[in-house]
Formats: sequence, C-alpha cells, structure tokens
Amino acid sequence: MPQQGGLLSGTAPVGTALLLLDNKPVRFAADGRFIIGFGRDATPSATLEARLQDGRLLRLPLTILPRQWDISRLSTLSRGTTPSAAYQRIRGAEVAQIEAARATNVNSDGWRQTFRWPALGRISTLFGSQRIYAGGVAGAPHSGLDIARAVGGSPLEGTPALSPADGVVVLATMRPFSLEGNLVMIDHGFGLVSAMMHLQRIDVRTGDRVTRGQPIGLIGSTGRATGPHLHWGMTWNGVRIDPLLVVGPMPGSRSN
Repeated sequence: MPQQGGLLSGTAPVGTALLLLDNKPVRFAADGRFIIGFGRDATPSATLEARLQDGRLLRLPLTILPRQWDISRLSTLSRGTTPSAAYQRIRGAEVAQIEAARATNVNSDGWRQTFRWPALGRISTLFGSQRIYAGGVAGAPHSGLDIARAVGGSPLEGTPALSPADGVVVLATMRPFSLEGNLVMIDHGFGLVSAMMHLQRIDVRTGDRVTRGQPIGLIGSTGRATGPHLHWGMTWNGVRIDPLLVVGPMPGSRSN
C-alpha cells in the first residue's frame, strides 16, 4: 500500500504511451515496470494515470497512508544561530553539486533489485523524525536513517559501507562537505538515488559502476556528526523517501 515515505512499484498497462503521477510524467521500462515514491508529508491522495496509444485514459486513485513520526519537543533549547555569510557561500556550492547529482539520468537496473543494508547495526535515528525547539520552532525532519553501532554494540567506525543495490556513482566528494562530510551518491536508475554520508574514507569515484554489496568506503564521523555513524538517505526524483521501507527490517537489530 502507498504510504508516506514509501516506494511503490507497478506495471503500466499494455499500450501505455504516457504514465503520470499527479500530472507529472513517470518513467516506465519496456516491460512496463515503474516505481513511484511519496514524501514524508505526502497528501492523503494521489492519482496515477495511463494514457494509452489508442487514446484511452485510465485513472487509478491512490490513498496514501499516514505515518506517525518520532517528534522530540525541546522546549528549553533554541534551534541555533543564523549561518554566517561565509558558510552560506560554501553551502550553496555543495547543495548545487548534490542537486546536479540527483538530476543525473543513468542507465541502471538497480532499482529492480532487492535492496540490502549498507551496514548492520542499531538504527539510532529514523527517517522523518523531527525536533521542535523553544518557541515552537521546528527543525528539518531527518532525511534518512542513521546506523550508529554494529550488532552487539561494537563501534562501526572504520568498517565498510556497502552499496545497497547496483548503480552508478553520481557523486563522490573530493573533500568533506560541511554537513554530509565525505559523501557518496549512487543512482540506481529510474530516479532512485542513495546517499551515504559521514564516511571516514571514500573508495569509489564519480562515474564508477557499483554492484550490490560492493564496499564504497569506510564508516566515519565527518561533516556534522556527533559520533561515528552511517547516514543513509534515499530520493526518488528528488522526493525524500524512507530507506527502511525499501530495504525492509534489519536482521538482528532494533530501532532506538
């Protein structure tokens, strides 16, 4: 069922010439397969339309299930200071590189695969969680999920981060970004992109093809991180989605 933060796969009707989600084109393969994603705050309904080559129009109303998010209310803590002009200049260039990488359209069938976890351990922060600071000021919702410690409680720092599916590296940063640290972005095809953040070391280059389970670097604490962990974010055509709903429950671990 479609739900907030979820990814849905389907098959377009035979003879489909154009597939639309809320009037926006959706790419589909020669066999009709496609994927669509819904953001954290997706509205309760959406419409999927298939315009057939014979002129017929098929509509499928979708009900988007709501989810309950982990909201922390920190009524005595202010959100923080306004970023300096120098930081904003640096950050603007970094964001531009990230957006350009997300817009890259690669040829990969990784999106068809069963995804695997890039690391096994305790999930310390879930997708969509949010802090509400003093005065009711809301922080940005968490855009991915954080894996903080290995199964059994040992540190993850220096252990390999793995590609969750086949794809093409569309960004491997040459230096740590201010927030993400050492960042690797992998395009799995059809608009589905994984981002692995805070790496201690990067072992791939932009343009490399990677396979599911291939090491892409070492887990670390670069960028804005309070300790060693792997942040895994996912987007579909720029819409942030929940990796947990794509990969399924982590073996031998629990969310916290």
